[in-house]
Amino acid sequence: MNNADTAFFPLDNGLALSDGSYSPGLQREMVWLSGQLTYEAVSDVLERVGQCSIPTASVWQVCQRQGERLVVQAERARNQVGVERLRWNQAAYEPQARKGVSMDGGMVLVRGEGWKELKVGLVSDLVPPANRTFDTPDEPVSVKLHYTAVLGDVADFKPELWRLAEQYNIPYAGQVAVTADGAAWIWNLTADLFPKSTQIVDWYHATQHLETAVQTLFPNPDQASAAKSWGHQLKSHLFAGECFKVIEALQAKGLVDDATYFVTHQRRMQYPAFRAEGFPIGSGATESGVKQFKHRLSGPGMRWSRPGVNRMAVIRAAVLDRSFDDLWAIA
Repeated sequence: MNNADTAFFPLDNGLALSDGSYSPGLQREMVWLSGQLTYEAVSDVLERVGQCSIPTASVWQVCQRQGERLVVQAERARNQVGVERLRWNQAAYEPQARKGVSMDGGMVLVRGEGWKELKVGLVSDLVPPANRTFDTPDEPVSVKLHYTAVLGDVADFKPELWRLAEQYNIPYAGQVAVTADGAAWIWNLTADLFPKSTQIVDWYHATQHLETAVQTLFPNPDQASAAKSWGHQLKSHLFAGECFKVIEALQAKGLVDDATYFVTHQRRMQYPAFRAEGFPIGSGATESGVKQFKHRLSGPGMRWSRPGVNRMAVIRAAVLDRSFDDLWAIA
Protein backbone atom coordinates (compact mmCIF):
# COMPACT_ATOMS: atom_id res chain seq x y z
CA MET A 1 0.00 0.00 0.00
CA ASN A 2 1.57 3.34 -1.00
CA ASN A 3 1.15 6.78 0.54
CA ALA A 4 -1.05 7.99 -2.30
CA ASP A 5 -3.52 5.20 -1.63
CA THR A 6 -3.47 6.06 2.05
CA ALA A 7 -4.09 9.74 1.45
CA PHE A 8 -7.01 9.34 -0.92
CA PHE A 9 -8.89 6.30 0.41
CA PRO A 10 -12.44 7.71 0.30
CA LEU A 11 -14.32 5.47 2.73
CA ASP A 12 -12.80 6.74 5.95
CA ASN A 13 -9.81 9.05 6.40
CA GLY A 14 -6.91 7.34 8.08
CA LEU A 15 -8.13 3.77 7.54
CA ALA A 16 -4.78 2.72 6.08
CA LEU A 17 -1.94 3.35 8.53
CA SER A 18 1.39 4.81 7.51
CA ASP A 19 3.31 1.69 8.60
CA GLY A 20 1.48 -0.40 6.01
CA SER A 21 -0.84 -2.19 8.44
CA TYR A 22 -4.60 -1.89 8.39
CA SER A 23 -6.59 0.16 10.86
CA PRO A 24 -9.61 -1.32 12.66
CA GLY A 25 -11.91 0.64 10.37
CA LEU A 26 -10.41 -0.79 7.20
CA GLN A 27 -10.35 -4.28 8.67
CA ARG A 28 -14.05 -3.93 9.48
CA GLU A 29 -14.84 -3.04 5.87
CA MET A 30 -12.69 -5.92 4.58
CA VAL A 31 -14.52 -8.41 6.76
CA TRP A 32 -17.96 -6.99 5.89
CA LEU A 33 -17.20 -7.18 2.17
CA SER A 34 -15.84 -10.71 2.63
CA GLY A 35 -19.20 -11.72 4.02
CA GLN A 36 -20.62 -11.02 0.56
CA LEU A 37 -17.78 -11.59 -1.91
CA THR A 38 -14.81 -13.88 -2.39
CA TYR A 39 -11.54 -12.63 -0.93
CA GLU A 40 -10.20 -11.99 -4.44
CA ALA A 41 -13.29 -9.94 -5.31
CA VAL A 42 -12.91 -7.94 -2.08
CA SER A 43 -9.36 -7.08 -3.09
CA ASP A 44 -10.59 -5.96 -6.52
CA VAL A 45 -13.40 -3.82 -5.06
CA LEU A 46 -11.10 -2.09 -2.58
CA GLU A 47 -8.64 -1.25 -5.35
CA ARG A 48 -11.21 -0.09 -7.90
CA VAL A 49 -13.66 1.70 -5.62
CA GLY A 50 -11.52 2.52 -2.61
CA GLN A 51 -8.27 3.13 -4.51
CA CYS A 52 -6.61 0.95 -1.92
CA SER A 53 -4.35 -1.92 -3.03
CA ILE A 54 -4.67 -4.84 -0.62
CA PRO A 55 -3.52 -8.33 -1.69
CA THR A 56 -6.04 -11.15 -1.61
CA ALA A 57 -3.85 -12.99 0.92
CA SER A 58 -4.02 -10.00 3.26
CA VAL A 59 -7.81 -9.88 3.00
CA TRP A 60 -7.91 -13.58 3.88
CA GLN A 61 -5.59 -13.12 6.87
CA VAL A 62 -7.63 -10.24 8.26
CA CYS A 63 -10.85 -12.24 7.89
CA GLN A 64 -9.39 -15.26 9.68
CA ARG A 65 -8.15 -13.17 12.59
CA GLN A 66 -11.21 -10.96 12.92
CA GLY A 67 -13.58 -13.79 12.09
CA GLU A 68 -12.19 -15.78 15.00
CA ARG A 69 -12.79 -12.77 17.24
CA LEU A 70 -16.43 -12.72 16.16
CA VAL A 71 -16.73 -16.49 16.69
CA VAL A 72 -15.41 -16.11 20.23
CA GLN A 73 -18.00 -13.41 20.90
CA ALA A 74 -20.75 -15.67 19.58
CA GLU A 75 -19.54 -18.52 21.81
CA ARG A 76 -19.49 -16.17 24.79
CA ALA A 77 -23.07 -15.15 24.06
CA ARG A 78 -24.14 -18.81 23.80
CA ASN A 79 -22.58 -19.62 27.14
CA GLN A 80 -24.44 -16.76 28.81
CA VAL A 81 -27.90 -17.86 27.66
CA GLY A 82 -27.78 -21.65 27.62
CA VAL A 83 -31.13 -23.44 27.73
CA GLU A 84 -30.34 -24.85 31.15
CA ARG A 85 -29.66 -21.33 32.48
CA LEU A 86 -33.05 -19.92 31.51
CA ARG A 87 -35.12 -18.64 34.40
CA TRP A 88 -38.59 -17.52 33.49
CA ASN A 89 -38.98 -13.75 33.63
CA GLN A 90 -42.70 -13.01 33.72
CA ALA A 91 -42.08 -9.31 33.10
CA ALA A 92 -40.53 -10.17 29.71
CA TYR A 93 -43.55 -12.18 28.53
CA GLU A 94 -45.35 -10.55 25.60
CA PRO A 95 -48.68 -12.36 25.03
CA GLN A 96 -49.37 -10.39 21.84
CA ALA A 97 -45.94 -11.00 20.33
CA ARG A 98 -45.92 -13.25 17.24
CA LYS A 99 -42.66 -14.92 16.26
CA GLY A 100 -41.53 -17.40 13.66
CA VAL A 101 -38.72 -19.96 13.69
CA SER A 102 -37.44 -22.10 10.85
CA MET A 103 -34.54 -24.46 10.16
CA ASP A 104 -32.96 -26.06 7.13
CA GLY A 105 -29.58 -27.18 5.85
CA GLY A 106 -27.24 -26.92 2.88
CA MET A 107 -24.04 -28.67 1.89
CA VAL A 108 -20.55 -27.15 2.10
CA LEU A 109 -17.31 -28.75 0.87
CA VAL A 110 -14.84 -29.11 3.76
CA ARG A 111 -11.21 -29.96 3.06
CA GLY A 112 -10.35 -33.49 4.14
CA GLU A 113 -13.97 -34.29 5.06
CA GLY A 114 -16.02 -33.90 1.88
CA TRP A 115 -19.52 -32.39 1.72
CA LYS A 116 -20.94 -31.54 5.14
CA GLU A 117 -24.24 -30.01 6.17
CA LEU A 118 -24.42 -26.40 7.26
CA LYS A 119 -27.48 -26.09 9.48
CA VAL A 120 -29.25 -22.73 9.13
CA GLY A 121 -31.69 -21.20 11.59
CA LEU A 122 -34.03 -18.25 11.20
CA VAL A 123 -36.12 -16.26 13.65
CA SER A 124 -38.53 -13.51 12.65
CA ASP A 125 -41.54 -11.43 13.54
CA LEU A 126 -44.83 -12.48 11.95
CA VAL A 127 -47.22 -10.19 10.12
CA PRO A 128 -50.62 -10.00 11.92
CA PRO A 129 -53.46 -11.85 10.13
CA ALA A 130 -55.35 -8.58 9.69
CA ASN A 131 -52.59 -7.35 7.38
CA ARG A 132 -52.69 -10.37 5.06
CA THR A 133 -54.77 -11.30 2.01
CA PHE A 134 -54.29 -15.11 2.23
CA ASP A 135 -54.12 -15.30 -1.55
CA THR A 136 -51.10 -17.59 -1.97
CA PRO A 137 -49.01 -20.01 0.12
CA ASP A 138 -45.89 -17.86 -0.35
CA GLU A 139 -47.46 -14.53 0.62
CA PRO A 140 -44.85 -12.71 2.78
CA VAL A 141 -45.52 -13.40 6.45
CA SER A 142 -42.11 -13.16 8.12
CA VAL A 143 -40.41 -9.81 8.69
CA LYS A 144 -37.28 -8.70 10.58
CA LEU A 145 -35.36 -11.83 9.66
CA HIS A 146 -32.33 -12.91 11.69
CA TYR A 147 -30.09 -15.81 10.71
CA THR A 148 -27.50 -18.14 12.16
CA ALA A 149 -25.63 -21.10 10.74
CA VAL A 150 -23.42 -23.86 12.15
CA LEU A 151 -21.34 -26.54 10.49
CA GLY A 152 -21.97 -29.52 12.73
CA ASP A 153 -24.53 -31.88 14.15
CA VAL A 154 -27.71 -31.10 16.05
CA ALA A 155 -25.82 -30.88 19.34
CA ASP A 156 -23.64 -28.12 17.86
CA PHE A 157 -26.57 -26.30 16.28
CA LYS A 158 -28.91 -26.40 19.27
CA PRO A 159 -27.14 -23.85 21.54
CA GLU A 160 -26.60 -21.44 18.66
CA LEU A 161 -30.25 -21.57 17.58
CA TRP A 162 -31.27 -21.02 21.19
CA ARG A 163 -28.90 -18.03 21.48
CA LEU A 164 -30.55 -16.46 18.43
CA ALA A 165 -34.03 -17.25 19.74
CA GLU A 166 -33.24 -15.79 23.16
CA GLN A 167 -31.70 -12.68 21.64
CA TYR A 168 -34.95 -11.90 19.83
CA ASN A 169 -37.32 -12.90 22.66
CA ILE A 170 -38.73 -16.06 21.10
CA PRO A 171 -39.16 -17.78 24.51
CA TYR A 172 -41.31 -14.87 25.75
CA ALA A 173 -43.58 -14.52 22.72
CA GLY A 174 -47.24 -15.40 23.15
CA GLN A 175 -47.35 -17.16 19.77
CA VAL A 176 -44.50 -19.00 18.07
CA ALA A 177 -44.74 -20.96 14.81
CA VAL A 178 -41.98 -23.30 13.63
CA THR A 179 -42.12 -23.94 9.89
CA ALA A 180 -39.74 -26.48 8.34
CA ASP A 181 -39.53 -29.64 6.27
CA GLY A 182 -40.29 -33.10 7.63
CA ALA A 183 -36.82 -33.94 8.95
CA ALA A 184 -37.03 -35.74 12.28
CA TRP A 185 -34.11 -33.84 13.82
CA ILE A 186 -35.94 -30.54 13.28
CA TRP A 187 -39.09 -31.63 15.09
CA ASN A 188 -37.14 -33.24 17.91
CA LEU A 189 -35.23 -30.00 18.39
CA THR A 190 -38.45 -27.99 18.17
CA ALA A 191 -40.07 -30.09 20.88
CA ASP A 192 -37.04 -29.49 23.09
CA LEU A 193 -36.53 -25.75 22.57
CA PHE A 194 -40.03 -24.52 21.67
CA PRO A 195 -42.46 -27.02 23.23
CA LYS A 196 -45.50 -24.73 23.02
CA SER A 197 -44.95 -23.68 19.44
CA THR A 198 -47.22 -24.46 16.52
CA GLN A 199 -45.41 -26.95 14.27
CA ILE A 200 -45.93 -26.57 10.52
CA VAL A 201 -44.55 -28.70 7.70
CA ASP A 202 -43.53 -26.43 4.88
CA TRP A 203 -46.21 -26.48 2.17
CA TYR A 204 -43.74 -26.91 -0.67
CA HIS A 205 -41.99 -29.88 0.94
CA ALA A 206 -45.39 -31.49 1.48
CA THR A 207 -46.35 -30.98 -2.16
CA GLN A 208 -43.00 -32.37 -3.30
CA HIS A 209 -43.93 -35.60 -1.51
CA LEU A 210 -47.23 -35.58 -3.38
CA GLU A 211 -45.43 -35.08 -6.69
CA THR A 212 -43.16 -38.02 -5.91
CA ALA A 213 -46.21 -40.19 -5.21
CA VAL A 214 -47.84 -39.06 -8.46
CA GLN A 215 -44.72 -39.92 -10.46
CA THR A 216 -44.62 -43.36 -8.82
CA LEU A 217 -48.21 -44.06 -9.85
CA PHE A 218 -47.96 -42.49 -13.32
CA PRO A 219 -44.36 -43.05 -14.48
CA ASN A 220 -44.94 -42.91 -18.24
CA PRO A 221 -45.01 -39.72 -20.34
CA ASP A 222 -48.32 -40.74 -21.94
CA GLN A 223 -49.88 -40.63 -18.46
CA ALA A 224 -49.04 -36.95 -17.97
CA SER A 225 -52.66 -35.79 -18.15
CA ALA A 226 -53.84 -38.29 -15.54
CA ALA A 227 -50.85 -37.47 -13.34
CA LYS A 228 -51.57 -33.76 -13.50
CA SER A 229 -55.27 -34.25 -12.69
CA TRP A 230 -54.62 -36.54 -9.72
CA GLY A 231 -51.82 -34.35 -8.39
CA HIS A 232 -54.01 -31.26 -8.57
CA GLN A 233 -56.77 -33.06 -6.69
CA LEU A 234 -54.40 -34.15 -3.92
CA LYS A 235 -52.94 -30.65 -3.55
CA SER A 236 -56.43 -29.18 -3.37
CA HIS A 237 -57.30 -31.56 -0.53
CA LEU A 238 -54.07 -30.71 1.27
CA PHE A 239 -54.50 -26.94 0.91
CA ALA A 240 -58.06 -27.24 2.20
CA GLY A 241 -56.84 -29.00 5.34
CA GLU A 242 -58.24 -32.37 4.27
CA CYS A 243 -55.10 -34.35 4.86
CA PHE A 244 -57.19 -37.44 5.65
CA LYS A 245 -58.40 -37.48 2.03
CA VAL A 246 -54.79 -37.40 0.83
CA ILE A 247 -53.92 -40.32 3.11
CA GLU A 248 -56.94 -42.32 1.97
CA ALA A 249 -56.15 -41.69 -1.70
CA LEU A 250 -52.51 -42.76 -1.33
CA GLN A 251 -53.43 -45.86 0.65
CA ALA A 252 -56.06 -46.81 -1.92
CA LYS A 253 -53.36 -46.77 -4.61
CA GLY A 254 -51.01 -48.90 -2.53
CA LEU A 255 -48.58 -46.03 -1.89
CA VAL A 256 -48.09 -46.98 1.74
CA ASP A 257 -44.76 -45.23 2.35
CA ASP A 258 -46.06 -41.98 0.88
CA ALA A 259 -49.21 -42.21 2.97
CA THR A 260 -47.15 -42.80 6.12
CA TYR A 261 -45.39 -39.46 5.64
CA PHE A 262 -48.72 -37.65 5.73
CA VAL A 263 -49.98 -39.71 8.65
CA THR A 264 -46.85 -38.77 10.61
CA HIS A 265 -47.22 -35.06 9.90
CA GLN A 266 -50.98 -34.71 9.68
CA ARG A 267 -51.19 -32.36 12.67
CA ARG A 268 -48.49 -30.21 11.08
CA MET A 269 -50.50 -29.84 7.86
CA GLN A 270 -53.62 -28.01 9.04
CA TYR A 271 -52.96 -25.29 6.50
CA PRO A 272 -56.29 -23.36 6.62
CA ALA A 273 -56.02 -23.05 10.40
CA PHE A 274 -52.38 -21.96 10.18
CA ARG A 275 -53.16 -19.39 7.51
CA ALA A 276 -56.09 -18.05 9.54
CA GLU A 277 -53.69 -17.57 12.46
CA GLY A 278 -51.30 -15.69 10.19
CA PHE A 279 -48.59 -18.32 10.45
CA PRO A 280 -46.23 -19.01 7.54
CA ILE A 281 -46.95 -22.30 5.79
CA GLY A 282 -43.89 -21.98 3.56
CA SER A 283 -40.27 -21.88 4.73
CA GLY A 284 -39.15 -19.85 1.74
CA ALA A 285 -37.33 -17.31 3.90
CA THR A 286 -35.14 -20.02 5.38
CA GLU A 287 -34.52 -21.70 2.04
CA SER A 288 -33.55 -18.30 0.66
CA GLY A 289 -31.20 -17.90 3.62
CA VAL A 290 -29.62 -21.28 2.93
CA LYS A 291 -29.04 -20.25 -0.67
CA GLN A 292 -27.45 -17.01 0.46
CA PHE A 293 -25.08 -18.89 2.76
CA LYS A 294 -24.31 -21.34 -0.03
CA HIS A 295 -23.68 -18.44 -2.41
CA ARG A 296 -20.76 -17.40 -0.22
CA LEU A 297 -19.64 -20.83 0.95
CA SER A 298 -20.33 -23.16 -1.98
CA GLY A 299 -19.25 -21.24 -5.04
CA PRO A 300 -17.28 -22.87 -7.88
CA GLY A 301 -14.06 -24.40 -6.61
CA MET A 302 -14.60 -23.38 -2.98
CA ARG A 303 -13.16 -25.64 -0.29
CA TRP A 304 -13.05 -24.61 3.34
CA SER A 305 -11.41 -25.67 6.54
CA ARG A 306 -13.92 -26.42 9.29
CA PRO A 307 -12.84 -23.36 11.35
CA GLY A 308 -12.99 -21.26 8.19
CA VAL A 309 -16.61 -22.25 7.54
CA ASN A 310 -17.64 -21.39 11.09
CA ARG A 311 -15.91 -18.01 10.93
CA MET A 312 -17.56 -17.15 7.63
CA ALA A 313 -20.94 -18.42 8.85
CA VAL A 314 -20.87 -15.89 11.70
CA ILE A 315 -19.81 -13.09 9.35
CA ARG A 316 -22.35 -14.02 6.67
CA ALA A 317 -25.23 -14.23 9.14
CA ALA A 318 -24.40 -10.80 10.55
CA VAL A 319 -24.19 -9.32 7.05
CA LEU A 320 -27.50 -10.87 5.98
CA ASP A 321 -29.51 -9.53 8.92
CA ARG A 322 -27.61 -6.22 9.08
CA SER A 323 -26.31 -6.84 12.60
CA PHE A 324 -22.66 -6.82 11.54
CA ASP A 325 -21.77 -3.40 12.96
CA ASP A 326 -23.34 -4.24 16.31
CA LEU A 327 -21.50 -7.55 16.50
CA TRP A 328 -18.23 -5.90 15.50
CA ALA A 329 -18.61 -3.23 18.17
CA ILE A 330 -19.11 -5.64 21.06
CA ALA A 331 -16.67 -8.36 19.98
